[in-house]
Amino acid sequence: MAGFEEYVRLYHEAWSHPALRWLLSTLATAMIFDDHDVHDDWNTSAAWVATMHTESWWPERISGALATYWIYQYLGNLSPDQLEHDPVVQSVRGAEDAGALLRQFALEAGRAGGGRQWSFVRDLASSRLVVLDGREGRILTEGAREMFDEAEWQWLTEQTNGDFDHLVLANTLPVLLPPTFHYLEAFSEAICAGAWGPTAARLGEWLRQAFDLEHWAAFQTSFHRLLALTREVGAGRRGTAPASIIFLGGDVHQGYLHEAAFRPDAGVRSAVYQAVCSPFRNPLVRLDRTLLSACRRGNLLGRAIRRLAHAVGVSDPEAGWRLAQEPTFDNQLATLRVDGRKASLRIERTTPGDGADPALQTTLQRRLA
Repeated sequence: MAGFEEYVRLYHEAWSHPALRWLLSTLATAMIFDDHDVHDDWNTSAAWVATMHTESWWPERISGALATYWIYQYLGNLSPDQLEHDPVVQSVRGAEDAGALLRQFALEAGRAGGGRQWSFVRDLASSRLVVLDGREGRILTEGAREMFDEAEWQWLTEQTNGDFDHLVLANTLPVLLPPTFHYLEAFSEAICAGAWGPTAARLGEWLRQAFDLEHWAAFQTSFHRLLALTREVGAGRRGTAPASIIFLGGDVHQGYLHEAAFRPDAGVRSAVYQAVCSPFRNPLVRLDRTLLSACRRGNLLGRAIRRLAHAVGVSDPEAGWRLAQEPTFDNQLATLRVDGRKASLRIERTTPGDGADPALQTTLQRRLA
């Protein structure tokens, strides 16, 4: 069990290292949560939510997690004007002790879900960054799963209208996974929805939670909607086509770059990429790295999983994608640099040592536009 006080202590421990204090004092930040900000597999499925709601400690866990996120991360995502007009901010400022108020706000946010509470947008010169909540606001009804509800889809659509040099869509979860994993997660979603009956659905649910099969590929309706929106933006149907459209993601303990392409008749003029950088601190063990690398190849397993996905009604994406180079699995960070219509990506990993003289090694340097 963890409540508000425990989360405060975790933030203090995580952010008190002198190097991190210096970094946060000199670098503007934009933050969004993922499952481990609350609980492993947070909002993976309706079955997971139902199980959590039977636990007596769940209300304290979700209220503590969301209340401290609101304090330590979310407030920094708001502009000064938004801070002045945010009703929760105003209520907290006017309260002698805002603890009960924040707890109630967090409980209501956790129960409601789906609303456009946490996503935000920033204009960086002539480029636009849209940060999406793909975790707390999920719609989890089997057969009608969505990463977020219609209110947030409408908001996202509005944010992609206009003339931008680059459009960056950031979400903790990668939109484009290696094809083998993409079809595996899509197959899992269909099985859990009953494509092969209730027994297979129960087994599928166990596998979904055990192996974290809950990325964009496991929300096929949302995945295809996002690709369709990307096509419209890249074809110049919502304004001048950006030089690049970049999905930013993490979560999967790898660093990689996927190049995506639509059919020529789609008219997409923007370069489209999936850039992933993870972890900042928590590399995978060698066995996991080997398995992930093996599944990236177009082997018999990958072809078999794709056929299984087709057998339960999964359709192929309207775009294809491929690796720019082999992924890396180390502690690493990425830098996306934009300059007018130009853009480039660099991924750097830590080098072995005792930390006394830290250094970074570049593993990927790529011009995107």
